[in-house]
This record gives sequence, structure tokens and C-alpha cells, in this order.
Amino acid sequence: MHDPRIVANYILEQAWKRQIGLTNLALQKLLYFAHAISLVERKRPLVQGSFEAWKYGPVQPAVYQALKEHGSTPILSLIEGLNPVTRSKKTLQSLEEQEAKDVCDRVVMMFGNISPGRLVDLTHAKDGPWDAVISAAENGANLGLRIDDD
Repeated sequence: MHDPRIVANYILEQAWKRQIGLTNLALQKLLYFAHAISLVERKRPLVQGSFEAWKYGPVQPAVYQALKEHGSTPILSLIEGLNPVTRSKKTLQSLEEQEAKDVCDRVVMMFGNISPGRLVDLTHAKDGPWDAVISAAENGANLGLRIDDD
């Protein structure tokens, strides 16, 4: 599994190469689709941590926090790490695993030009993972509305 910020950076770079501007909302959906494809095809998660079912679909909280300052405008810079002691910013390592890159490349090609609103619709599919978590939360508790990899 990879740091979700590193995978998000790779997706951003691939989108920029194709002259696609991604907002935080759109990036979240592409990251989620890449994670889901990895779970189905490779039988393993792509990123560390959990996605959560938020109002506009699945969100990876660490990536959201790193990019929330962009609001609904296209992201123009990569996510940087933060040294917890010195509070100085540092460049994150690059995604190295070729299979992970291949999954991300396919996702950017298939979904990169789809509007954020349509991406939200796709992640809200009836009986899909996001819908299942939201429906279950109406009848019980789910701490953080986590979307289980299963």
C-alpha cells in the first residue's frame, strides 16, 4: 500500500500531462476509482488508510486535508509533506511501483475528463460502496463513515 498523497500526486501529474485540470473533488474520485480497481484486479489496496463516505462521495481524509486550501479550483501544485519537528515543507517521494502507475494511468484516461458532478453521480451509484455506508449509517453507527475495502 502507498501513501495516498503520493498516489494523488501521481494522478495529478498524469492529468496535467493530458492538460486536464483536477479539483480536490475530482481528484478524490479518481483516487477512489484507482483504489477500487486495485482491490478488484490486484486483490490488494492501492493506498493506506480508509476512504470515508462524505456528502459528495468517497474522500481520502489525508489527501483532502492536504488540498482543502484549493477549494473548488483546479489544483496547480503537488502535495508536499511536512516535517513534524521543524514544520518545514518537503517534497514527497514519487510513486515507483509500475502496476500502481498503470492503474492510475487507466483511471486518468477513463475518468479524467468527466465533470466533477458526474464523478459524484458515479460514486453515488445505488447499492455501491458509498450508498451502502450511507444507508447503513441511517440505521446504525459507522465511526467516521468508513468505506470498508470489502
